[in-house]
Amino acid sequence: MLKDSTMWYASWFDTPYYHILYKDRSHTEARDFMDNLTHYLSLEKGEKILDLACGKGRHSIYLNTLGYDVTGVDLSKNSIEYASQFENETLKFRVHDMCRPYSEKFAAVFNLFTSFGYFDKEEDNLSTIKAIKSDLNERGFGVIDFMNVDYIIQNLVPEETKEVNGILFKIKRYTQDGYIFKEIRFRDNDEDFFFTERVKAITLTDFENYFNKAGVDLLDIFGSYQLQKFNKNTSSRLILIFK
Repeated sequence: MLKDSTMWYASWFDTPYYHILYKDRSHTEARDFMDNLTHYLSLEKGEKILDLACGKGRHSIYLNTLGYDVTGVDLSKNSIEYASQFENETLKFRVHDMCRPYSEKFAAVFNLFTSFGYFDKEEDNLSTIKAIKSDLNERGFGVIDFMNVDYIIQNLVPEETKEVNGILFKIKRYTQDGYIFKEIRFRDNDEDFFFTERVKAITLTDFENYFNKAGVDLLDIFGSYQLQKFNKNTSSRLILIFK
């Protein structure tokens, strides 16, 4: 039986296989990024942070250990259910569609690790930025951590095979119609699975256009988790600071 997903982010993120495939993501790198980012933004302990599309909560949990009041939200019910075991008085997790404003105001709203640009409707990209703006308090900052699509496309690995937990993931990458696709095929427990990740190839210019339409001010741009200056050709990340 072949498992497929058309609305891929709603189903793929909710499978255990998504977390198996990406389990080697560096927690040290994530923590260093949060240290650098909160220091740059001069966020004080006790201030409220919204972690938008938080997944299983690795950034939220660490931010909370730094002394921040953190809310992690995600569309994946399974991810939120997992993350909820770590809740305390200043850390909570909720199922939420990031295209819509949340019910509170925050000193910072973080959208991390390319958790943007995968919507079925183009207008949802703009809606999300408008929602982030509405979620910020008077002094609040928005942060989008996206891939630098110019660098990614230039260095795209067309095919690779990766074995994780005894599962052989066959991965194919390509660009088409303004999107970057990743096809993932594997077999487990005598079943064949197939998922497609699709992320819009949003450039810095595209983000600037979104920001103009949303009435958002772009304050700074970085190209790495060490907050190095952004370079279109050599930076792996596109990190946008705005309000």
